Amino acid sequence: MIRVTAPLEDARSLMAGDQVLISGVIYTARDAAHQRLIKLIEGGESLPFDPKGAIIYYVGPTPPKPGEPIGSAGPTTSMRMDGLTVPLLQQGVKGMIGKGGRSDEVIEAMKEHGAVYFAAVGGAAAFIAQSIKQVEVVAYPDLGAEAVHRMVVEDFPAIVAIDSEGNNVYEQGVAKYRNFGLEEAE
Repeated sequence: MIRVTAPLEDARSLMAGDQVLISGVIYTARDAAHQRLIKLIEGGESLPFDPKGAIIYYVGPTPPKPGEPIGSAGPTTSMRMDGLTVPLLQQGVKGMIGKGGRSDEVIEAMKEHGAVYFAAVGGAAAFIAQSIKQVEVVAYPDLGAEAVHRMVVEDFPAIVAIDSEGNNVYEQGVAKYRNFGLEEAE
């Protein structure tokens, strides 16, 4: 298990398949928030958080129970953000957390800008929420759960799904099991 501090100073040392525990500050953003962030970039305006080394978690957390910082906080499908990701990587974002694969365009931009994509386990929203210690809305409160949140996390569990060299556990996994059992059948 590798301990990672957010914001990331150097994501290039992380390799596809590495199991990590992320601690520090991460930000949330989903579809609607990404659209607004891209409009800021296109307009030459500052983002509502410092993108240098930032990790963005694709999540729409549920409201917290009394005394808790957050409700369930499981990852959403990352491909929905693919058309809006490259400008954020160009601004200095170094990590993204979600579930599922990424487009070739995003992977190429990750390679160019030294970023990584972390996979969080879908279906483990309550477990993941235990690693989230503080939450505050930093932009777009009108979006509710899809607002941009600043989260302080401690030992947030994830796997490096795609590293900054483009190595991809989704492709490696398919290749590994493509011929599974065929050797014995011959």
